[in-house]
This record gives sequence, structure tokens and C-alpha cells, in this order.
Amino acid sequence: MALRAVRVLGAKWAPLPALPALGRPRAAPLPPPLRVRGLGTSALLLAARKYTDKHEWISVENGIGTVGISNFAQEALGDVVYCSLPEVGTKLNKQDEFGALESVKAASELYSPLTGEVTEINTALADNPGLVNKSCYNDGWLIKMTVDSPSELDELMSEDAYEKYIKSIED
Repeated sequence: MALRAVRVLGAKWAPLPALPALGRPRAAPLPPPLRVRGLGTSALLLAARKYTDKHEWISVENGIGTVGISNFAQEALGDVVYCSLPEVGTKLNKQDEFGALESVKAASELYSPLTGEVTEINTALADNPGLVNKSCYNDGWLIKMTVDSPSELDELMSEDAYEKYIKSIED
């Protein structure tokens, strides 16, 4: 079934011109970017990642932190074959061990970057632990947790500081 018309966010239906050689409809042009008005930070913006010296990262949005390991860490581990993660409801203090990653080369413990409670674990890692390697900052996240002490974020490294840290330990 071929599409004959397209509707772009609030616009009227418009016919799609056919491609001359293929006889297929062309992709509609993208709508202009949405403009969000309001005070404060837009929820649509991604929070900046902060890093620990043990190579975990955390990104906090609306009081919930998403935790994973850095690209440097996943490359050093090699192909991840197993993830051990805590149960939802587990209370963690900053730097508490909360799980482990096992690869064909090594095993590595995971440490909490902040104090809080685990609200969600990435269940996709049970069947596909390699997501940590393929997408450590997106699909390969490990846990989500509450942030009990937001001031602890100030003790973590920014992305630039973390890059400098990696270079210092590689030398």
C-alpha cells in the first residue's frame, strides 16, 4: 500500500510527488523545529553526563539519574557477556558496589556515582548484555536511581574533565 498524501504536524494533507525513476512517493520535508516556551530548563534537553574515576557515568533528569559505564570502560572490558544488576528498591550510597559486568577478558565491579534508590534496571541486558558495548550511552544504560543528594553531582567530573582524566591514566 503506497502513501498518496502526508500530514505534517498541524498542516493540511498534501499530496506527495512521485519520484520520476522509481514511481515512489518522496519523503515529505521535515517540519520546522518545535519551539518550547517556559521558565527553567526544558525537559526536552538532555542532561549533561557526569563521570566517576571508576568510569561510571550518570545523567540526571527530573531527579532520576540514569547510570552506565563510559566508552573507555566498555572498550577496556571487551565483549560484555553478562551483567549482574541490583533489584529495584535497593538503596545505594555513593561509591557502593551495585553490580558487575563480565566480559570474555575480565570482570569489573560497578559503583554507584550518587546516593539514592534504584528505581529501574535495564532488563534488556539480561538477554543482550552486548548492548553495553554497542550503545553504552543510550541502549546500554545499567540502572536508574533517585538522587538523594544533588550536591554529590558537583563532586563528579564533567565530560571535559573526564577526557583529561583518561589521558592522564593512559600516559
